[in-house]
Order: sequence, then C-alpha cells, then structure tokens
Amino acid sequence: MIYLDNAATSFPKPPEVIRAVKGVMEKIGGNPGRAGHAGALAGGRILEACREAAAAYAGVSAPERVIFCLNCTDALNMAIRGTLHAGDEVLVSHAEHNAVMRPLMGYHDAGKINVRILPPDERGLLSPATVRAAVTPQTALMVLCHASNVTGIIQPAREITRTCHEFGIPLLLDAAQTAGTEDLAAVGADMIAMPGHKGLMGPMGTGLLCLGEGMLPRPLREGGTGSASDSLRQPSLLPDRLESGTHNLPGIAGLLQGLKFTGWHRAAMTEYEQALTLRLLRGLRRIPGVDDYSGPSDLPRTAVVSFNVRGLDSGETADELNRRGIAVRGGLHCAPSIHAWLGTSGAVRASLGPYNTEQDVDALLNAVEDISKSRRT
Repeated sequence: MIYLDNAATSFPKPPEVIRAVKGVMEKIGGNPGRAGHAGALAGGRILEACREAAAAYAGVSAPERVIFCLNCTDALNMAIRGTLHAGDEVLVSHAEHNAVMRPLMGYHDAGKINVRILPPDERGLLSPATVRAAVTPQTALMVLCHASNVTGIIQPAREITRTCHEFGIPLLLDAAQTAGTEDLAAVGADMIAMPGHKGLMGPMGTGLLCLGEGMLPRPLREGGTGSASDSLRQPSLLPDRLESGTHNLPGIAGLLQGLKFTGWHRAAMTEYEQALTLRLLRGLRRIPGVDDYSGPSDLPRTAVVSFNVRGLDSGETADELNRRGIAVRGGLHCAPSIHAWLGTSGAVRASLGPYNTEQDVDALLNAVEDISKSRRT
C-alpha cells in the first residue's frame, strides 16, 4: 500500500516513537502524580520532558502552560468552550474545520454568541485588513485555521495575530495541519491547538493546547489531578486545572519522541515534502480531465493536494485508487465551509509525509491519468 493520507494521521511512525510507546507499556508501572514509587516518578519525568519540548516549539513561557489533550479537537473545544462568554462575538476564517465550527455554531444557534465567517481573497488568503475591518466592540476571539486540510494553503497567521492584538483580541490557532512542519513560535498566537499524531509523528489519541500569557480557560472536565486532594474543588493552577484523570502516558512518551524527531529534522522534512508536493501538483495539472484545488503554486502551503477526476464522485476515485493500492481520502474532510467556497461537493485528497518518495507520487499520477482516461473514453 502506498500511503498518501498523512493529513489524517502520519504513517509510518518513526521507530523511536514506537519504541517509546512499547517501552512504557513494558517497563513503567505507575500513574504519574498518583504515587511516589519509582514507576510513577519515571512516568512523571516523561510528562515533564514532553511539556518542555512542546513549550519550546510553541513558544510558550512555561512548560505548565502546555496541556495534554485527547487530540486537536479536544484542545480546540477546551480553548473555545473555556474562553467564551454570553454575548461574545467570534471571527473565523472561511477554511475552518468542524472541530471549530460545530462548537461555535452550537453556541451561535443557542443565541449565546455571534459567529462571523470572514471571506478570503481570490487566492484563498485571509487578509489582515479584512480582519481589522470586521472587529467590533463585541469581538472576543479570533479562531484561525493555520492551513486548510483541503487546499493546503497556509494563512498569514503572524500578521493576523498582530492585527488582533492591536484590538486586544486573543487568537486561537488551529495548527492541525502545520504542527511539526511550521515555526509555530513565530506566529505569536495566544492559544495553539495541535494534534500529536499528524505532523508531530506521535501516536493517535494525543494532542496539545499551548496557552500564552493571560490565557486561562475554564476546565471542561473536573476530577482527580493527584494534587490538592484535600480540596473538593478543582485546582486553579496549570496544568492541573485542565488535566483531570489519568494521562495517556504511552501516547505522551511517543509524542515526546515525535517532538524530538520533528525538531531535529523539521527544515529538511519541510523542504522534502514541498518538493514532492510541487511534483504532484505539476503532474496533476498535465492530466486532462482533472481539476485541482490548490490555488496558485507560489502560495505557502503544506503537503496537501486535493483534486477531482471530472465526471466521478471523489469517493469513487478514492475507492478506485484504493483498489490499486494507493491510500488517499475522498469526501468533505470535515471542512464543508472550504468546499462551499471552492464550489465542490467533495474532493480526493493526497497528503504527503516524510516517508513518501517520488516513486509514490509518480504511481499516484499514473493511476489518476489512467482513471481519467478511462472516464473520458
């Protein structure tokens, strides 16, 4: 199987990630913060090392401001639900994932908040000037999808963050598609939500919410934290305020190694994936009967390319590619807003990772050309 679905989850994982997960399961018996024996203390050291690595990557001031989550969706819900109040207004881009839009629209439909979706320019970029013009006295939060999981286009997040800060508005960055490949510290976002299992190369079931200074969301869950156990009330200090219950220690151990792996190889990985992406884009644009939705080639982008074979539903094309041993994703990708802007009812998405090769790209191009040719004839 040629795996080209890295935007859903990266595969394969680096060997050190797999060893770390296995090592915890085999060698560390203990629940961090719930005992003082050697196993529990060893687990606690893994948690702290992962916080420190994530804090350095995200540019937050202290490791305790890194919150372990179930996934990126959990992190986004924690930030959104823990920050907003009745009467608030939220600005979002046109490319938001349902992990952002569903919690926001739930509040919006209940009459608790107002949500405004901001239009991009013709290239798919959200302008800081558009954000500036949209701000009202009720604007309390900006949520920005750093890079679309459909087009791959990276938004000018640093400039948009600066614009929000001119008005004292915090920015929540959805880094689902950029964590591991982009310099997130340079963005200066107030909150960053990221998955552990995509570009950071960690296991599924891991995610991070990184909190800038002054950000203290209300907890979604309350319960045992291993601290202040004499109190019947949730601790107020981070990270315990937001981390009730037992941690996913095997997953976090793997995530730590993923953070190290991407930290060592980030520049080379990004350059390599960009070269593969350009090869794929150029190839698709030479095939008659194929439409791609990646925008101008000179835009900053992730290693995500979406396309359709004319006359075929995206699911049909994805199924045909699967029969040929190529794993891609068809459909709406949980991002109906960007498809509405593109005017599509779905697309085939090929997403590249550091373990893909030029041969993988060429195999996909040959298969798509054959499928398109068969459709035309």
